[in-house]
Order: sequence, then structure tokens, then C-alpha cells
Amino acid sequence: EGPESFPPLRNEAAVRVLQGRMKGIQGHCNSCYMDAALFSLFSCTSVLDSMLFMPFPLCDRNVQGILRDEIVNPLRRTGFVRASSVMHLREQLTDKGQCSSFTNAEKDPEEFLNLIMQQILGIEPLLKLQSGGQKEQECYCYQIFMDKQEDLVVPDVQQLVERSFLSSDLKLVEGDCFPFFFFFFFSPHIPSCFIIQMPRFGKEYKMFSKIIPSLELDITDLLLDSPRECCLCGDVATLECS
Repeated sequence: EGPESFPPLRNEAAVRVLQGRMKGIQGHCNSCYMDAALFSLFSCTSVLDSMLFMPFPLCDRNVQGILRDEIVNPLRRTGFVRASSVMHLREQLTDKGQCSSFTNAEKDPEEFLNLIMQQILGIEPLLKLQSGGQKEQECYCYQIFMDKQEDLVVPDVQQLVERSFLSSDLKLVEGDCFPFFFFFFFSPHIPSCFIIQMPRFGKEYKMFSKIIPSLELDITDLLLDSPRECCLCGDVATLECS
């Protein structure tokens, strides 16, 4: 008999299970970055459920079991995860990652994702990026980097991703499956999902007071060598403005 599993919450079920007091993942000792990442990855989507069940070659089955049985299943079943369950995972990450601060210090979400996906579960990199025609680089998520732009007061995610890729001269290299926080595409020719981390900010400064989620993300202009429409004549474009 295989491990118990619960489907992700959708539509009315998500509202019914997740709305109200004592819902979500309980915070404790600077766990907010991990709580938010886990909630985004597993509460309402199954795109990363392979992390919970697949016997990857280098997979730590103990950590995989904690993630599945103590965090994801309770979140989907009751809408609430106790801080002690997340602390159990953090203790395992501390042991496996050779870093003593995973149980008490705030970390960057990218550091958490890289540790659990690469070193503990042994998952292949999910994303391929190319900058300025250079060699492809593999990673697990994309961190938006950009300078402050006065014309963006309350931007949406579409605007931030496009401007970040443009300023860094980046392109997405087509591959297999690309998991991510907010967006889902159903096509055999483009990434099926894409993990995006919003612009960083410290305790004293926020680049944007609010960011509007984009329920759909158009990545046509972000794909390497993707056919696109000419903005002047409507035919297939042969040149791209820089």
C-alpha cells in the first residue's frame, strides 16, 4: 500500500478549507519564507507532487515523508499545518544542509528550494536560462532583479517578469517541466510552469508596496527563438528590437 495522498484544493473547496482563523501554515522562529513557499507550491496545485512520491535516485525518503505526511497532506485535508511540523522539516534541513541556522534564522526562499530540491530530493534543475547568447544556465527558480522604475507604482507580475528579463538580456530555453508559484500553461511547446520570486526588499525598504498577481502569464517574448508577430505588419517577425 502506497503513502496516503490528498488532491490540491481548487475553487470552492479552497475557499471553504483555507478561509478563516487558524488556517494556512503556522509561523514560528522566522519560518515565514518557508511557510509561504510551501503554501504556494502545494496548497492549490499538484504540479510539484512528484517531489512527494517519486523515488529520485538521490532522494532522502525521510525528508520526503515529512514533507508529504506532516505538511502537504494536513494542509490539503484541514487547511492548517502546525509550526512543529515545519520545525521537524527545518531540523532535517539543518542536518542535511550542514547549516545550523535553518531552525531559527530567516533565509532566502531560493536557498531553501535549492537545498530541498537538489541536495535532498535529487531533482534535476527545472529551469534553463540563457543570457546574451552565452551558455545555458540551469536553476530551480527565477529571482526578479530590477532597478526601481518610477512609472511602476503598483505593477503586476507580467510587467515585472518582462522588464527583469529585458534588463538582464535573458531568455527561457524550452525544456520539459518548469514548476512555479503562480502560473500554469498547457502546451507541449512551452514550459508548463515557472517558479518566480518577487523582488527582494529589506525590513526598512520595499521596492513596491503592492504587486498585483497575474492569473495568466504571457511568456511569448521570453522564449528563446520563439516565432512572434511583427508589431507593424502582423506577419512572423524576423528581427527583434533591443
